[in-house]
Amino acid sequence: MSNQPLPRALQILWQDTTPSRRSSGLNRQRIVAAAVELADAEGLAALSMARLAERLGCGTMSLYRHIANKDELLTFMLSAAADPPPRTNGTDWTAALTDWAVALWDVYHRHRWLLQAASAGPPLDPGQLAWLDAGLAALARTGLAERDKLAAVMAVLHFVRGAAALALDVGQAETVDYPGLLRRVVTADRFPALAAAIEGGAFTDAQGDHVDDFRSGLALLLEGIAAKIAVAEHG
Repeated sequence: MSNQPLPRALQILWQDTTPSRRSSGLNRQRIVAAAVELADAEGLAALSMARLAERLGCGTMSLYRHIANKDELLTFMLSAAADPPPRTNGTDWTAALTDWAVALWDVYHRHRWLLQAASAGPPLDPGQLAWLDAGLAALARTGLAERDKLAAVMAVLHFVRGAAALALDVGQAETVDYPGLLRRVVTADRFPALAAAIEGGAFTDAQGDHVDDFRSGLALLLEGIAAKIAVAEHG
């Protein structure tokens, strides 16, 4: 068992088991909520203790009575913005893991900065670990070994993150005709498989929001997990 102490922000999060109360005074919950709103509106690059103090109508030094620095603030924000994961009944793992993935996709679209902030390291806060626990719970009644359950959930997690990042990046450059640009540079003699994909319309997103592509890729991934479960259950 590791004796490495938890960072102060994580200690606070794990020790704070009381429900948050609305208060007109300055406190950690109000600061974190304002920080999440600022990051949602203007992106993570716009977040600073000075901007946050201006938004809250207080002095910058007042914030440091509740939060030590910006790194601590990001830890609190990651846990708060994660939102509660969907609850699963454990009987239909495919539906449960699909709901989990779609809900996570929605979280990343509501809080676009999460994709950048969550890449800083493995989750240790209650908010993010609640999602990992829910993903594993979806596979609880399958015949998978615990290590394989974790591998399956992490595969879905990485897929959702990648798909959301791609969709959000493309959404910020809506004027770029990516399929058209590909047709100009890709030739069948140099990239035959890619050229076939282009001709087959694989890069055309009629909906403009990549939801269909996301769900199609997720279904393929879940089929692979289902094959692994079948082997585990039937030998």
